[in-house]
Amino acid sequence: MEAQPTLDQLQVFLAVAETGSFSAAARRLNRAQSVISYAIANLEAQLEVTLFSRGTARQPDLTEAGRALLSDTRRLIADLDVLRSRAKSIRQGLEGEVSLALSVMVPNDIVVTELKSFRAAFPTVSLNLSIGELGMVMDMVLSGKADIGVGGTLANRSDELSVEKIGHSFMVPVAAADHPLAKLDRPLTLADVREEVQLVVTDASGLTKGRDFNVLSYHIWRVGDLHTKHMLTLGGLGWGGLPAPLVARDIKAGRLVVLPLDAYQSGEYAINAIHRMASPPGPAGRWLIDRFRARLSACPAPDNVRKALSA
Repeated sequence: MEAQPTLDQLQVFLAVAETGSFSAAARRLNRAQSVISYAIANLEAQLEVTLFSRGTARQPDLTEAGRALLSDTRRLIADLDVLRSRAKSIRQGLEGEVSLALSVMVPNDIVVTELKSFRAAFPTVSLNLSIGELGMVMDMVLSGKADIGVGGTLANRSDELSVEKIGHSFMVPVAAADHPLAKLDRPLTLADVREEVQLVVTDASGLTKGRDFNVLSYHIWRVGDLHTKHMLTLGGLGWGGLPAPLVARDIKAGRLVVLPLDAYQSGEYAINAIHRMASPPGPAGRWLIDRFRARLSACPAPDNVRKALSA
């Protein structure tokens, strides 16, 4: 028969190991010493190993088996503490888990910084994070796969969703430094870009099916995500619009060049926080939205960044 140690036995084992004696463990747990000895004896019988050597020394010493099982016991007790804390938080109205869908338009440094702060502020709340583009964020919230979405593309307004603008970003048309368009030392026209391959992201969600944004070329390569588009653009396989935060370092390093193309509409791109009207966010979700708003609303204006990137 498989061993079935009780939680109480494991707590007693941990107390004896940490205090160094049965009597000290009895005082910590407010039990009689005979009860402590009995619990350890039963635990050893359950596990069929000796946890403490009981020689002539007054203090019990952990055996090799006891030392090996001590770390497992600590982990189990710690997991129990997390469970208790999470249950308490749920009773108080705090979510047990937050499912968050983020657009790639949200700068990586902001994502990392705010999620670190989230972990510190809500250690008992689990996070389920998805990152995508175009209609994916809206699709995940509508389907119930995400509690909160932070993104920009809203293919269709839905009465099921609450939408609040919390910041902005924008796309910039770029090409590799050795691309033919990057070598034209003048403002570009539609005629310049028509015959060059333009890299375009296909919306996997299907919410924007049949709608192309800023597609100006006759020659189009479609890719499944922005990171692939970024990679191919760096490789000189085409030109296209990419989020300014994603390409800022490449432009600064000279790997990519901002194309002076007035026909490309790279105005402000609203970033919204969305959730289902029937499922408003709890304290942890609301905290995340407020933190992203504080950071994203402070992003520089598009004109200022474009000038800086071009320089």
